[in-house]
Amino acid sequence: MCGITGIFDTRGGNEINRTVLQQMNDTQLHRGPDEGSFHIEPGVGLGHRRLSIIDIATGQQPLFNEDGSVVVVFNGEIYNYQELIPELQALGHVFHTKSDTEVIVHAWESWGSECVKHFRGMFAFALWDRNRQTFFMARDRLGVKPMYYALLDNGTLLFGSELKSIMAHGGLRRDIDPLAVEEYFALGYVAEPRAIFKQARKLPPAHTLTLRRGQPLAEPVAYWDVHFTLKNPISQADAQIELVQRLQESIRLRMIAEVPLGAFLSGGVDSSAVVALMAGLSSDSVNTCSIAFEEPAFNESAFAQTVADRHHTNHRVETVKSDDFDLIDTLAHLYDEPYADSSAIPTYRVCELARKHVTVALSGDGGDETFGGYRRYKLHLNEEHMRSALPLGLRRPMFGALGKLYPKADWAPRVFRAKTTFESLARNSVEAYFHSMSLIRDADRSRLYSSSFKMELGGYNAREVFTRHAANAGTEDPLALIQYIDTHTYLVGDINTKVDRASMAHSLEVREPLMDHEIVEWLATLPSSFKIRGGESKFLLKKAMEPLLPRDIMYRPKMGFAVPLARWFRGPLRGRVRRALLGGPLAGTGWFDQTTIRQMVEQHEKGVRDHSTPLWTLLMYDAFLRNAAGLSVTSPTGI
Repeated sequence: MCGITGIFDTRGGNEINRTVLQQMNDTQLHRGPDEGSFHIEPGVGLGHRRLSIIDIATGQQPLFNEDGSVVVVFNGEIYNYQELIPELQALGHVFHTKSDTEVIVHAWESWGSECVKHFRGMFAFALWDRNRQTFFMARDRLGVKPMYYALLDNGTLLFGSELKSIMAHGGLRRDIDPLAVEEYFALGYVAEPRAIFKQARKLPPAHTLTLRRGQPLAEPVAYWDVHFTLKNPISQADAQIELVQRLQESIRLRMIAEVPLGAFLSGGVDSSAVVALMAGLSSDSVNTCSIAFEEPAFNESAFAQTVADRHHTNHRVETVKSDDFDLIDTLAHLYDEPYADSSAIPTYRVCELARKHVTVALSGDGGDETFGGYRRYKLHLNEEHMRSALPLGLRRPMFGALGKLYPKADWAPRVFRAKTTFESLARNSVEAYFHSMSLIRDADRSRLYSSSFKMELGGYNAREVFTRHAANAGTEDPLALIQYIDTHTYLVGDINTKVDRASMAHSLEVREPLMDHEIVEWLATLPSSFKIRGGESKFLLKKAMEPLLPRDIMYRPKMGFAVPLARWFRGPLRGRVRRALLGGPLAGTGWFDQTTIRQMVEQHEKGVRDHSTPLWTLLMYDAFLRNAAGLSVTSPTGI
């Protein structure tokens, strides 16, 4: 695992400033504390920070082919590299290392841009081929590893694992993109391919970017997508057997390392399944770690301990204090862009704990998306049954009126909180799912934004992110459609971003066996009834894991990885919320209605309404602005 960055002159061979490249590289020291190096030639500068995992002795980067005409910097792991080495040797390539990085340069020589289709892993890399005068970038299929880039006005392309490395160059215009802000306040993150600054972009998952010197800038090209065919005729019993076999293979590949290795163990189904299968594949006890919370409503540590005891792991637990909110500014620096998932706090802490004992940790991330685990999936399917009973032309006015009239009763038992359901029933499937996924819903965002900011948006709504992906889903199956949307949005923009930044802050490599693309492809062929059946989520995974995990682990209510925001904002963070949201950089943007914000703050403090989610979203945007202010960020209002 590493950090990569660099500069490419798309128009010619201008000299690369060595000091600037060094500055860009140094911003990512946390991603690779073991070694740092770079390569410079006319018009090309490549920087690399290394966290040594595989081929510690000879796997240094930038890495070259036999004659030095192809050079690569790479972040991630190619898990099937040991299979690819003899295949490439048979094609005449000579290997000088035992690293997965060298596979990339030789694969490029033999297969060109198609090389990525041969790779099984998590990766982001940039490659320069001097003979072809071609610069090539690629990102893994599910967006586990990040890649930012920006084309400057003078034709210089900058890239990096994190946005901060591009900002360190000094040439990036830092005007904030209003459309990115709209996406953030709707979703809690800025969705690919957009970045918070207008001039920057994220390379989308499963895309490559090929630039030939002297030619116009090309657009990213997709090389993979998941297709929900749902037509696999396999029986449930056979599917359970095959699933275990596929998971074992995926986990075995991700246990290859020359450094201490372990796993996160939250006590949920996904991480417990990974640990149980790791234990069966390892001759030594598996190292596991988990976070306990002082507040019982958020604490799953007893369930994690049960799994650890059953599979005899070396288990370590640390308790996170209930007022662990001193990370707000740290997170703003780590994420560079505004990011509003409050579970970033415990994720940061569990990575901090893991790094004390291991350098590589396997996680259960991706299981909810691929196996159908989110509670919202079942709610959406229930709503779909109701939507199918009436045409949209009748539902929209009927339930739209009810949604407007029905009060938002945060204080009431869940059965009486019908406002959101009415609002969803007034929409089509994609609009309804976007509505349920929005941190701040359309009407609330409209009240939050100032008139001037609405003009900046020009009618743009973050709903278009979901609509764009839904158009490519190729399925009308209700569950498959939202799984497809989540795979391209929430999994990438929220989950993978959270884990990458939190783990890399501690120089920890996290591997994701449930996001193996071959498993994802296979699961997409299975009927949706294998994922949710009789109201039970992750049906196939749970049935397959019954011989290895206790029933009370698998068939209990999902808890999530949450923090007590509502209490914080009425107690220890009350003063900070008032200072941040009612003044300072946030108010200075002119983009937010201060009357609306003041009303939210006061209603929350009095316990009239629970505004914890929008208040946290605003607080983290304020933290982003304060972090960015030191970097001379500009907006149309002069931040």
